[in-house]
Amino acid sequence: MLAPQKVKYRKRQKGRTKGLAHRGSTVSFGDYGIVAQSPGWINSRQIEASRVVITRQMKRTGKLWIRIFPDKPITKKPAETRMGKGKGAPEYWVAVIKPGRILFEFEGVAPSVAKEAARLVGHKLPIKTKLIAREGVEI
Repeated sequence: MLAPQKVKYRKRQKGRTKGLAHRGSTVSFGDYGIVAQSPGWINSRQIEASRVVITRQMKRTGKLWIRIFPDKPITKKPAETRMGKGKGAPEYWVAVIKPGRILFEFEGVAPSVAKEAARLVGHKLPIKTKLIAREGVEI
């Protein structure tokens, strides 16, 4: 599972996910990209499940880039605990996603394989996604 080795602060506030992604919104490395259409959080388990789906679909040919990293800690209080007594302990890590953000990029595969991989990844993630291609590459 992906997680940062070291962070400045153990616990972070929720925050708001407003606006569109400006950084990481163009296909930079591969021929195809999976882009987010809605805002949300993607945890490290979902990123790993998506990675497994893509590599299996590509049959380990081509190259894959993961363009997101879970760097936000999400805390939880234990079950059946009374209110108060401070914030809970960090449970898992999420990546904050804005619409337009490229999540994964890959190259070296046929367009039909890319479409199928994007469809399967869409089922693994809690946000809407879409397949896009670099300029000059057709889907």
